[in-house]
Amino acid sequence: MAVDNKEVVRRFNVEVIQKGNEEEFQALIAPGFVNHAAPPGVPNGPQSMWNTFQNILRPALSDMKVTIHDQIAEGDKVTTRKTISGVHSGTLMGIAATGSKVSIDVIDIVRVHDGRYVEHWGLNTLSQVLAALKGS
Repeated sequence: MAVDNKEVVRRFNVEVIQKGNEEEFQALIAPGFVNHAAPPGVPNGPQSMWNTFQNILRPALSDMKVTIHDQIAEGDKVTTRKTISGVHSGTLMGIAATGSKVSIDVIDIVRVHDGRYVEHWGLNTLSQVLAALKGS
């Protein structure tokens, strides 16, 4: 049975990002995974991806939800336009909780091989969200 790459990406977004399921993360990410969107000088392997969600976003955003707006698949790549939203109820990258609702818009491309993430590229509005929170 062929793997539906869009379903793999949808599952990652719901189970890993939204729910924080580490077992699903391990099942969906390849050991040699590379995050091309990691900032320069920051690790770009599987654990850095887990760290972003589990240790940065999850403690800062309660009621975190991922809303997938669009998905386009071609070959082994899936492009997703989504929003990660929640309430800023914990410290986010040095900014104390404000109680504000936040929405981080994301467009990412994931290369999937054998049902697992092997590469990721992405753009997001986190820097704009942080600037707005500093002004709160």
